[in-house]
Amino acid sequence: MSAAPDPAPPTAPESPDHTPIAIARGLRKVYGSGDTEVVALDGIDVEFVRGQFTAIMGPSGSGKSTLMHCMAGLDRPTAGEAVVDGQSIGRMSERQLTRLRRTRLGFVFQAFNLIPTLTARENITLPVDLARGKLDKAWFDQVIEVVGLGDRLDHRPGELSGGQQQRVAYARALITKPSVVFADEPTGNLDSVSAREVLAFLRSSVDDLGQSVVVVTHDPGTASYADRALFLADGQVVGDLAAPTVDSVIESLREYSEQARAKASAAPARHDAGDAR
Repeated sequence: MSAAPDPAPPTAPESPDHTPIAIARGLRKVYGSGDTEVVALDGIDVEFVRGQFTAIMGPSGSGKSTLMHCMAGLDRPTAGEAVVDGQSIGRMSERQLTRLRRTRLGFVFQAFNLIPTLTARENITLPVDLARGKLDKAWFDQVIEVVGLGDRLDHRPGELSGGQQQRVAYARALITKPSVVFADEPTGNLDSVSAREVLAFLRSSVDDLGQSVVVVTHDPGTASYADRALFLADGQVVGDLAAPTVDSVIESLREYSEQARAKASAAPARHDAGDAR
């Protein structure tokens, strides 16, 4: 199990643009039916601000990964609407979704998903090559400068550290100039040093490149790099914290955990009362 990264340095200046880059309206996701029905998202309404770093937090089963998958077009909601950069994902065909994912959305996951036979440079430019597009060399150079991999571009993944591989994966996500980058536990498989490298890069991609980033995490240290922490429980948004710190995140998690326990303990009492009537 990797060590938790150190808390972030003082938060970056607030983005001047507060318009939403992604919006969930009444988002609901249900798996199964009848006795096996599981409500992963229960009518979520939330906006993700352009040019901001948002962390989504919550216990296992809270719906945080499902929310990200629905917003990123990797899963379709049962009801409600997911809008990214003004486009309603639910109304798109599979072909339109594929194009959206290739051009307007970036993804970073725990598994780096790099092709071992390609160099770092080739892995980074792969989305452009697959789309048969033209590489923006100036943007490529800017991204490489931010990720700090200029001297590793000709190395294959097996010749890179975990942190370097994750930065290659993130540079690949940025190369198409996406509207928003979604990252699912991006430091989950990294040691503390590599985790700090990746988080510092995520932070600088927002500050220096104006990128919009949404990260799913369970770790308060990771959330402390964000501009905002969103808390989920039982498929619903239960908290929204600006300028999170490690301490404020831990306190919020403790508060929401206590609320969940109180709710769970009250449910049988209400049921018993009904039986008595």
